[in-house]
Amino acid sequence: MEQRIGSSSQPLEGAGFDPAFIPGLTSPASGRTGEDGPEKEPEVAAAEEDEEVEEAVPEPEERAETEPSGQEEEPAADGPVFEASDRRARLVADHRGVRMSLDDQECEFRWDEIGAVETETARFGKRYTVTVHTPDRRWYPIEIEAPARSRFTEWDEQLDAVLDAYFEDGAPEVREEPGT
Repeated sequence: MEQRIGSSSQPLEGAGFDPAFIPGLTSPASGRTGEDGPEKEPEVAAAEEDEEVEEAVPEPEERAETEPSGQEEEPAADGPVFEASDRRARLVADHRGVRMSLDDQECEFRWDEIGAVETETARFGKRYTVTVHTPDRRWYPIEIEAPARSRFTEWDEQLDAVLDAYFEDGAPEVREEPGT
C-alpha cells in the first residue's frame, strides 16, 4: 500500500484565498491551467493578468476626454434646487433628479426612477435623514448632520418646493373626452 508523505489537504483556491477571484471569469491564484497542462508560476500569471487589466482600463486622460463632466452636461434650469451637505455627505435635488454622495460613493436617481422621497429628523441630535424609495421596493437613505436644528424646517421647505416642481407621484391622469 502506498502512502503519501506530507499534508493531504488541498491548497486553498477561490474567493476565500484570493479576493480578486471570480468563478468562471478568472483563474485561481495558483495559475493552474488544468490537471495535465503546465503550471505557470504565480508571478508570471499575475503579471499577465495585470497587463490585461491595464489594456482594458483607459488612462485618466482618455477618460476625461470621453466622459463629459457633470458641469457641462446641461445648462442649469430655472427652478428650485435643494442642496444640503456636511463633512461626509451631500444631497442635491434639482431638475435632473436626486444625487446623493457619501465619502467616495455616489448615486443618482432621475425623477422617473423615484417612487417616493421621505424625510426624517432625529428626536435628539442634528441628523436629517432623506430616504429615496424606488418602485421596486428598494430604499436609499442618507444622513446629513445639520449645523443647527433650526435648519430642519428650512431644508424641509426647500425640498418640498423641489418635489412639488419636479416629482409626479401617482399614475398619469386619464382625461375623459366630453360627450363620451
